[in-house]
Amino acid sequence: MKTLGIETSCDETAIAIYDSKKGIIGESIYSQIDIHAKYGGVVPELASRDHCVKIVDVLKDALGDLSIKKIDQIAYTSGPGLLGALLIGESFAQGLSTALDVPLIPINHLEGHLMSPMMEFPEIKMPFICLLVSGGHSMIVDVKDKGQYEIIGQSQDDAVGEAFDKVAKLLDLPYPGGPYIERLALEGKSDAFNFPRPMINSDDLNMSLSGLKTSVLYTVQKIPNMTEEIKSDIAASFQQAISDVLVAKIKKSIETTGRKEVIIAGGVAANKFLRSEFKKLEESLNVKVYYPGLKYCGDNAAMIAFVGSMMKPSIENDRSSNARARWPLDELKA
Repeated sequence: MKTLGIETSCDETAIAIYDSKKGIIGESIYSQIDIHAKYGGVVPELASRDHCVKIVDVLKDALGDLSIKKIDQIAYTSGPGLLGALLIGESFAQGLSTALDVPLIPINHLEGHLMSPMMEFPEIKMPFICLLVSGGHSMIVDVKDKGQYEIIGQSQDDAVGEAFDKVAKLLDLPYPGGPYIERLALEGKSDAFNFPRPMINSDDLNMSLSGLKTSVLYTVQKIPNMTEEIKSDIAASFQQAISDVLVAKIKKSIETTGRKEVIIAGGVAANKFLRSEFKKLEESLNVKVYYPGLKYCGDNAAMIAFVGSMMKPSIENDRSSNARARWPLDELKA
């Protein structure tokens, strides 16, 4: 069974093919970072237009020598995400499905992230805890079984990736800010600034990051002569504060649920400092922490094809639109 996956939820145009016996046998991704960097964030209209321009070439690249006629079913991201961008991927998927006369499967983008490490680590068994941290989402999910997801904690304001981007902007760093903060922090002292750890001791598993971001803003405003050394110290101290909050919340979630396996997924999961901090937690609590490969931390079609391969498509494909900007995980059905 070969499942073709299509991902266009934001600013990556991606297509991949998952073979149920061989795994990923073809994939291609085109990033629009250069287009949006000058604006300091993703411009939805530009994202939609560029998906239109690039998607056919991305398909050809992903297929390689494989005939499109060998595809057995098509899975595509139908939400959550930028509605215009989602509609491009959906329309393309519907056209291919009709032309090839194969089933069409709408996939929740967040579910793709939850399951992505299972592509590379088949030993992962449900149930497990997943910390999903990206530019648009920050949540702790109790993954009880396929299609049975309970959000047990989430950010009450900024997402983790969003906080990284905003602090990077305060420090005059390029977009997207996460990798630049991480790189700059390598040269800084993580205890140079005592930034707050919002909600770290709260009784629940929710998070709040806007106060931390605001604290960095006030700190920057009080420094008349900003140097690279001070920037590095701010980056390191901010990154440490974020990590302390996330580690504390995951520790509490493990103690609450009794789970022994933890998945860290989403774009921020690529942060090496965060991984090192969770390594300490892994050793202290005798749990196993898994991460997607670096290329699967960000948005990609491999995870969409993989999740699609786990689903039973509807017998009838009415080709109606399933695209939606918001699609909570707890609305999914097994």
